[in-house]
Amino acid sequence: MNFWEAVILGIIQGLTEFLPVSSSGHLVIAQSLMKGFQQPGVFFDVTLHLGTLSAVIFFFRKDLIDILRSLTPGTWSANPGHRNGREEMHTRRKWAFLIVIGTIPAGVVGLLFKDEIHRLFESVEITAIMLMITGLLLFATDYVKDAVRRENSTNIVDSIIIGLAQAAAIIPGISRSGSTIAFGIFRKLDRETSARFSFLLSIPAVSGATILESQYITGLQSTDFLIYVVGFTTAAITAFFSLHFLFLILRKMVLRYFAYYCWCVGTATLIFKIF
Repeated sequence: MNFWEAVILGIIQGLTEFLPVSSSGHLVIAQSLMKGFQQPGVFFDVTLHLGTLSAVIFFFRKDLIDILRSLTPGTWSANPGHRNGREEMHTRRKWAFLIVIGTIPAGVVGLLFKDEIHRLFESVEITAIMLMITGLLLFATDYVKDAVRRENSTNIVDSIIIGLAQAAAIIPGISRSGSTIAFGIFRKLDRETSARFSFLLSIPAVSGATILESQYITGLQSTDFLIYVVGFTTAAITAFFSLHFLFLILRKMVLRYFAYYCWCVGTATLIFKIF
């Protein structure tokens, strides 16, 4: 892997991590087109995800600070302020609990099926098929009516279902953002609430994956560290602007257009591999 491959993969990761089109799927396809591409385990992929994670943390820094503040002892008093303030604190504490619950499925799957997951990243064909399944999920969201529930109505069932969707998205080609947002909409959460919960839920999941894959850092050559830093930085910068774009289109567009894109890329990849 060279400098420009790291830049290209970083841009691909940053653009596709938050758009519902599977960043891992695009990385597998792009890496399959790069002759001689190698990485220890999937550590470079995790490095790129860590870059986009930093963008999520910065983008949602106010939400994260509010959630952490809601867990401090002073906010648990019987009368911490106005009624609206008490309700907001209660919602933030609830989201902290729901994020923990929603993280469990991906953590269990990642630990129990680590080797099997690595092998899936070697199959471009499986990635293409999963990308087409992502398209089906996105297309189906347009038929959900009355998805108007806000963050104060989220519950543990929402968390478990969205958490299971996040666990399934460990498979390359299943979009993490696409599947979690879609299942949030299937639970009648509005799009913006689904997206916010989805991305906050990604923080512990991606952090855990980074820790799990950190063992492969010993397999890096000293000359590779700069390339990994370049990939991380490129992914982080691109991802920050991608997040802004996503929330803009969630208010103005339907998700089926991304479904068409997933189907086209998946089909084109299968045709390319066959012929």
